[in-house]
Amino acid sequence: MRKPFVAGNWKMHGSKASILSLVTDLNSKISELGNVDVAVCPPAIYADFTKRTLSSERISVGAQNMASEPVQGAFTGEVSVEMLKDMGCEYVILGHSERRSIYGETDVEVAAKVKVALDAGVTPILCVGETLEERESGTMEQVIAAQLDAVLTVVGISGFNNTVIAYEPVWAIGTGVTASPEQAQEVHAFIRNKLAQLDATVADRVIIQYGGSVKPGNAKELFGQADIDGGLIGGASLDAEDFIAICKAAG
Repeated sequence: MRKPFVAGNWKMHGSKASILSLVTDLNSKISELGNVDVAVCPPAIYADFTKRTLSSERISVGAQNMASEPVQGAFTGEVSVEMLKDMGCEYVILGHSERRSIYGETDVEVAAKVKVALDAGVTPILCVGETLEERESGTMEQVIAAQLDAVLTVVGISGFNNTVIAYEPVWAIGTGVTASPEQAQEVHAFIRNKLAQLDATVADRVIIQYGGSVKPGNAKELFGQADIDGGLIGGASLDAEDFIAICKAAG
């Protein structure tokens, strides 16, 4: 039985004052979480502050990106996986659609980062998903398969024993549009079935989150689908009450 996992992606939001306020509210509601794993992913510069402000290990801390270089060195502006570990990060979001579309990260580059994270003992949250154009043109499955194949080539199916997948339909991120539970389930099942062709046990165990305008009002129906194991939450994770409500819907 897969344990649901909900992670909050704070994106480029936050200050010490706003994070202290948000985490204080989260601390007061930790007892309400239920049977669900939870993480928050602040901007890397606030990871240590967030970790120290949290009052319970029930909520883990992750990062939103990292360097593809496995060691520290002359890479101005980058943050290494070892730095993330030093700040207490247990997870790192990789391949988010904003990293792919705005910063041009390729499937190959994302796969390289997944390997670096796994080798360091940090759990990657691997984001995959299609644009509206790709969905409407009928290439959705090919796009997602290529994103997964790039990672499989580097880490093999065994790498997914320690990798979380987040399906994020790009057309439903920050738009207020949400894939229907049936649409989301269809893609989650496709992802799981693709991995099952290589190893049914790994496929059955892998956590596949849904990320696309999840809110308290739609979380329970989404998380009730057979292959949806929680969510990667954007805007709603910046509101403690909404985020806890989503976590409770998963657990």
